[in-house]
Order: sequence, then C-alpha cells, then structure tokens
Amino acid sequence: MLKPLYSLFLMGAFSATAATSKDLIKSTETWDGQTLPQYSLVQPEVTIKEIVIAPGEQLPWHQHPAINAGILLSGELIVYTRDGKEKNLKAGEPLIELFNTSHYGKNISSEPAKIVVFYLAEKDAAVTVLDKEAE
Repeated sequence: MLKPLYSLFLMGAFSATAATSKDLIKSTETWDGQTLPQYSLVQPEVTIKEIVIAPGEQLPWHQHPAINAGILLSGELIVYTRDGKEKNLKAGEPLIELFNTSHYGKNISSEPAKIVVFYLAEKDAAVTVLDKEAE
C-alpha cells in the first residue's frame, strides 16, 4: 500500500515543474547578414571556449574558419569589421559570429567581458586565425 502512494508522491513532485527550452538565436546568417556557408566535415569536432576580455582590452584582428556562435555572459563588447560594420553586444545577448571575415572585439565595460563560444570545425583544425599583420 505504501509503495503505490510513494510512487504517486514522487510523480507529483516531478510533474510540479517542467523543463523549458527556448532558442536564444537561430539563423542561417552571421551577425552582419552574410549567409553561412555550406560545408561538410570528414570528422566534425565541437569546441566550446570561454573567453574573458579585460575591461578596455581590444583583441587582435582575427578570423574564424569555422561556423561558431556564442553568448556574452558579462560585460559589453563592440565587434568591428574592416569594412566599418559594428555589433554592440550586451550581457545575455547571443550572436552568430563572422565566418572567414576579419574582425576584432573590444570590451567597453568596466567589468571583464566573458563570452562562451561554440565552434564546429574539422577535428584538430584551428577555430581562430590571427590576421597576417597581427602576427
């Protein structure tokens, strides 16, 4: 008799709350409107990086030869491209990063900018490449 009641109690406890899911971002384009390329990989590898940028710090010019997306957890960033495009990103905002396009980010806040970025690339391939003049 107690076992059925206990099971009923457990089911009620677990059904009182339900997991939720929402898309933070979903697109076929990078943040500057470029269509993401079609590519196939022999051995796909997912890399998740946490990048911390100090207040006022500016990253070097670089590119990503892999499709990637991230979410800014803290701070505020502005991302700049060579052709003058800018993307302002505040804490909590996601973005789909640029693909094979030179850019850099700058933390414009008074706290560290922490961003988590997810990359999909060929196994052991670089996910970030510094521009030649930055080396």
